[in-house]
Amino acid sequence: MSRTLFIADLHLCEEEPAITAGFLRFLQREAMQADALYILGDLFEAWIGDDDPNPLHAEVAAALLALKQHGVPCYFIHGNRDFLLGQRFARASGMVLLPEEHRLELYGKSLLILHGDTLCTDDEGYQRYRRKVHQRWLQKLFLALPLFIRQRIAVRMRAGSKNANRHKSETIMDVNQQAVVGAIQRHHVQWMIHGHTHRPAVHALQAEGHTVERVVLGAWDQQGSMIQVDASAVTLSAFPF
Repeated sequence: MSRTLFIADLHLCEEEPAITAGFLRFLQREAMQADALYILGDLFEAWIGDDDPNPLHAEVAAALLALKQHGVPCYFIHGNRDFLLGQRFARASGMVLLPEEHRLELYGKSLLILHGDTLCTDDEGYQRYRRKVHQRWLQKLFLALPLFIRQRIAVRMRAGSKNANRHKSETIMDVNQQAVVGAIQRHHVQWMIHGHTHRPAVHALQAEGHTVERVVLGAWDQQGSMIQVDASAVTLSAFPF
């Protein structure tokens, strides 16, 4: 059966080997049987540059490259944790980097895929931070720093983010409906697929005079989460590692 798979928010890191092992099994089993795999951001918990010699990165790149060599293409949209992932890692892994919003036509369905953080417009503090760190000159400056300094900066920024999120309401950190409708209207789609919020669900909304389905991926923490798109349906499912 022809099918395409979507995942997001794995947050791979050395401290969570069970998640990495689950992802590698997913690539070898589920993904090998798919037409394509789309990773919608936050594949890694943090990314401070393609020159980071972390063995986990090489292991993941090799597994993704094996998927491509098997004939299954893999596409990647940056998340808020790994927005600095670049062409060097893309080449090593065989992934194709996509823009932050990407329209697809699959099995007669029109879909918009994105990480999802750009939809959380009620979180004004995060959106200000996002605009700042996505400035190309600042990214180039950061990546030019010695690796150990980048590591220290990343640790401090992550601690600051966790502390800030403790004081934010759940509503503020979820998507804004006007932002969702605006994205749908820009791309004229029937379906939207995203991650980021860690709130797996299927939501129906009205846009452009018809019903649109917004399908949200879950984070990989206690179990895996994926969306399967085929000719008959768009299906959200969870599975054990």
